[in-house]
Amino acid sequence: MAAPEAWRARSCWFCEVAAATTMEATSREAAPAKSSASGPSAPPALFELCGRAVSAHMGVLESGVWALPGPILQSILPLLNIYYLERIEETALKKGLSTQAIWRRLWDELMKTRPSSLESVTCWRAKFMEAFFSHVLRGTIDVSSDRRLCDQRFSPLLHSSRHVRQLTICNMLQGATELVAEPNRRVLETLASCLHTLKFRHLLFSDVAAQQSLRQLLHQLIHHGAVSQVSLYSWPVPESALFILILTMSAGFWQPGPGGLPCRLCGEASRGRAPSRDEGSLLLGSRRPRRDAAERCAAALMANRRKSEVKQMPRAAPATRVTRRSTQESLLAGGTESKRELHPPATSHEAPGSKQPTSAPATTSSASASSSTSSSKRAPASSAPQPKPLKRFKRAAGKKGARTRQGSGAESEDLYDFVFIVAGEKEDGEEMEIGEVACGALDGSDPSCLGLPTLEASQRFRSISTLELFTVPLSTEAALTLCHLLSSWVSLESLTLSYNGLGSNIFRLLDSLRALSGQAGCRLRALHLSDLFSPLPILELTRAIVRALPLLRVLSIRVDHPSQRDNPAVPGNAGPPGHVIGDEEIPENCLEQLEMGFPRGAQPAPLLCSVLKASGSLQQLSLDSATFASPQDFGLVLQTLKEYNLALKRLSFHDMNLADCQSEVLFLLQNLTLQEITFSFCRLFEKRPAQFLPEMVAAMKGNSTLKGLRLPGNRLGNAGLLALADVFSEDSSSSLCQLDISSNCIKPDGLLEFAKRLERWGRGAFGHLRLFQNWLDQDAVTAREAIRRLRATCHVVSDSWDSSQAFADYVSTM
Repeated sequence: MAAPEAWRARSCWFCEVAAATTMEATSREAAPAKSSASGPSAPPALFELCGRAVSAHMGVLESGVWALPGPILQSILPLLNIYYLERIEETALKKGLSTQAIWRRLWDELMKTRPSSLESVTCWRAKFMEAFFSHVLRGTIDVSSDRRLCDQRFSPLLHSSRHVRQLTICNMLQGATELVAEPNRRVLETLASCLHTLKFRHLLFSDVAAQQSLRQLLHQLIHHGAVSQVSLYSWPVPESALFILILTMSAGFWQPGPGGLPCRLCGEASRGRAPSRDEGSLLLGSRRPRRDAAERCAAALMANRRKSEVKQMPRAAPATRVTRRSTQESLLAGGTESKRELHPPATSHEAPGSKQPTSAPATTSSASASSSTSSSKRAPASSAPQPKPLKRFKRAAGKKGARTRQGSGAESEDLYDFVFIVAGEKEDGEEMEIGEVACGALDGSDPSCLGLPTLEASQRFRSISTLELFTVPLSTEAALTLCHLLSSWVSLESLTLSYNGLGSNIFRLLDSLRALSGQAGCRLRALHLSDLFSPLPILELTRAIVRALPLLRVLSIRVDHPSQRDNPAVPGNAGPPGHVIGDEEIPENCLEQLEMGFPRGAQPAPLLCSVLKASGSLQQLSLDSATFASPQDFGLVLQTLKEYNLALKRLSFHDMNLADCQSEVLFLLQNLTLQEITFSFCRLFEKRPAQFLPEMVAAMKGNSTLKGLRLPGNRLGNAGLLALADVFSEDSSSSLCQLDISSNCIKPDGLLEFAKRLERWGRGAFGHLRLFQNWLDQDAVTAREAIRRLRATCHVVSDSWDSSQAFADYVSTM
């Protein structure tokens, strides 16, 4: 009897509280009704008035409301604001109540957007609160405009921050300054513990203050937080300083910006700690320029570009600004006259900017003498350049100049080449301050004034595991920085480079991936690469990637247009094409998933077969728009799959003309190891459909391992659908449970007959049937009847599609 007594006591308590506020609430509701020009309206229900009164006084009544019986609490939940509705979630679940419908209604009424059809929302509360946080942060929603959003007892940002798993920063870094402000310290601490993905969309040029705020934000969320993925989307003109800042912070490097305070979370002991010399060499690997030098070069290049945009520097300065054309002419003018006096960068135990001692060891005296001799012969910088033929600065010239610096070490030689290779990559007519580049790259100057930390003096922290760059064009300095960071980014597990205009920088990328693969503890297992053009054919590029990353598990590569192989090797590549692609056999690798999107043109089947032979662990293969010279070449690929890829489970072909490869298709359907096959828009039934369909059905009836068959866009028609129905007959050993027949010109009467045949054979539920974009709108009644019958045997997924848009397909099947 204790439980009913408690129930009645709580109900009486609610009535007493409600009665105490009913008169006041009723007067507020009745006042507008009396003054309404249209006459009095029906007053709200008494229970609703009581619920609103309780909701308005939740600060006092919250504990009592939590103890209310389930039926009463269920009626109060829709009347609460989002803060108390979120707080009462756990109590409601214990009473068997769900708030999902309430949060969905709030989303529809306040956010006024529809989630993507591809998105499966599992928790509307988390989705609403995450979107609410972003809107409040960017100032795109007014919390005072709706009583459900406004409550003086709660901070909108702090209360919703615990639900944020993905944060998007747009345009001019809106929200970064607000998050690092002192009043929002608790918000940032909460984000650091729960945020997993940080996205940047449509970034624009930003000021120094915004970049400093972003620096602190990234340090808190990545280095001291849980962010594991950074994605950049649609940045047509990347600001190099900002882009490199995001990259270096994502890779785990940190140094307070100019005027910035040290991080309070780093600890007094670690403040200002510089990596040891061994750590610095580990970051970059052997036989590569030191990272601080590479970054100083990139910083100097960015400074030059900024100053050339301003165009306010006096041209009478001592000849620091010269064009690339005149620079090359002066470098090629007189053999030894092209040699410059270049000083190596300051080492980790030297103070930045410290001068070299006047006395030098004997090993460097000859180099100094040669350098002084060449400088005495060199013409003044202000003299006009000699009219020499224009050439690109070759690496051989760098090696020749390196002979004057014997004893400076391989580091200075590589750095000497690096500086002038970067200069050679500049387009004709683009100006470059050679003197400032040399000074900024080589004299140990601090580029932190540009917003870039000097990595040699930076602390190494936690780094992200997933990096994605979508439609972000990479300049030379940005590509160099990315490649240098990648070469030691051992925590990186997944890398996506999509339409970045890499061009010849793909060779630098391959070398950095090869260096990364040689690092102990390398975790890179997934690489997604796509671009409009590639200096290498896609199959050669695939071979190079697989050879560079033998531990890779997932590789997705797409090139939209054929490669231009006139001269893929340009000055500055880390290695010539022969060194990158090679002709030797590919060693055994760990590839499990391979997706390839081909440009138009016939592909050499032997190159693809060589990749498949080396991928014995391959489980999933997808070929998009692949074209082979003959059906025999396609058959060679399939035979290779059968002999070498015994673990293959899923095979997909998209946008391929397989009308002349019917025997090869039958060979695939008889493969007893494949579990899922996709022929998407492959023109399977374009030729000999009357003969091919029975052969195809017979092959499927004898295959007991095939679980899924996807045939979208193959113009199957009613006749083909009825032929496929025989796969589910009583004498069939097929275990097919997923069938996709979307975009196949199927009409309602054919679908109805297909459903009747399944019923006649008494076939049990076989899984999923997809019917998107078929001509089912021609007879809606028959289509509904067919779908009703089909749902008794399988799960049907369809849509309401206007078949009048498919007139071209209709004409082609007449």
